[in-house]
Amino acid sequence: MSSTHPPFRASDGERDRAIDELRDRAVEGRISHDTFVGRVDQALRARNRDELDQLVADLPRRRSFRQRVTDVVASASDFTTGLRAAWRRPRLPRLALPDDDRARYVVGRGSACDLVLSDLTVSRVHAELRREGDGGWMLIDLGSLNGTRLNGWRLVGPARIKSGDEISFGDCGFLVTSPLLSG
Repeated sequence: MSSTHPPFRASDGERDRAIDELRDRAVEGRISHDTFVGRVDQALRARNRDELDQLVADLPRRRSFRQRVTDVVASASDFTTGLRAAWRRPRLPRLALPDDDRARYVVGRGSACDLVLSDLTVSRVHAELRREGDGGWMLIDLGSLNGTRLNGWRLVGPARIKSGDEISFGDCGFLVTSPLLSG
């Protein structure tokens, strides 16, 4: 003989807990405002605990305190790791973009180049800096063996450079500055 009891009537405290749970999920953006309003109305009309439980059963669970602390520690760790990496990054010598009327500068190991770099990873005629009509600068690799890089990316064609960019010819890296900022 199975005896089924009617579900227990919902207390005001249980209604408040269900509404608080709905409010928290709405604030977190887990449910829409319309869903929140509709479910609060259902919570106020709920006759028993089962109806209240159904209103919050499909909501994503809150992260535990441990999970939140772990997330905070992980983000702090990521920040300090990035800061450490930036601090340890080699300080590059500055390469001031020329402030004269010349339109072309050749970079390489050869003595006929405008900027001579004696590093063996630099080709004899490695790259070219070319002034554009608007006063901007283009960097062009001239078929060098070890490549020319702009902000870590190897050039496959001409690329516009600006103050603050990192350029490298083989293993020789520089931080580009404008003549106005380098003084």
